[in-house]
Amino acid sequence: MLLAAIPSPAEGVWHLGFIPIRAYALCMVAAVVFGVWLSERRWRAAGGEKGAIYDIAVPGVIWGLVGARLYHVITDWQTYFGDRAIKEPYRALFIWEGGLSIWGAVALGGVGVWLACRRRGLALGPMADAIAPGIAFGQAIARWGNWFNQELYGRPTTLPWGLEIDRAHGGEPGVLYHPTFLYESLWTVALGFLLILIGRQFTLRHGQLFAFYVAGYTLGRFWIEGLRIDPVGGVDHAVTFLSLRINQWTSIALFAGALVYLWMTRPKNPAPRDVDGRASTETEVKG
Repeated sequence: MLLAAIPSPAEGVWHLGFIPIRAYALCMVAAVVFGVWLSERRWRAAGGEKGAIYDIAVPGVIWGLVGARLYHVITDWQTYFGDRAIKEPYRALFIWEGGLSIWGAVALGGVGVWLACRRRGLALGPMADAIAPGIAFGQAIARWGNWFNQELYGRPTTLPWGLEIDRAHGGEPGVLYHPTFLYESLWTVALGFLLILIGRQFTLRHGQLFAFYVAGYTLGRFWIEGLRIDPVGGVDHAVTFLSLRINQWTSIALFAGALVYLWMTRPKNPAPRDVDGRASTETEVKG
């Protein structure tokens, strides 16, 4: 008998007349709104121009959505193409059904932000540092969209916080699954607060706080990804290499890259001191 469990929502879509209101989309919108709001506050606190975050957010989000979907479809192509496909190929365009990868979002979203920064004459490093905590908190909010879609859950578990999954989404009656969406949400909330603390307590060069975000997120994502299953017909169809999932290899590569960046940008000499004895910091946000 199950003593406790996290129930899955009865539905993830509501209708306002003929207009479908999808919980997944609402979570994405809430994530973007909160992330942009926090980033704007941080940017202004660092001396940045008012409204700059809002200007770079639009291309960043658009490019990020494209990248997020592309990465998902490329790494999960068998869902839409081939003999094991469970969805029609054209549904690869249906982002509201889930399947937005943070790797693709950060990669192409970063391109959109870089282009917007170049157009406005803003330095990318300070901008990346300003938005890093907002990205982490945004991920924490967005992961609840996976709960509504009953997707991206983990292996069966007997833990009291196991997640119930409907049979239509690959679950089995009486079986609980690791709520990996919740693990990642809690991890990224903690990461967001840690990034804010690091930024306040330490003298960092531009771009280093974003590197801490990458290292921190990939560290958690590696073990959370190891818990996940992607069931099709009761069989985990995740793409693996040398017993690790592709997203775990991506985590390893990005974690290593972040550490290399932090090492290469470490101070070679003690930080110069201001006249009052405090270590000087980089505050210039335009470049």
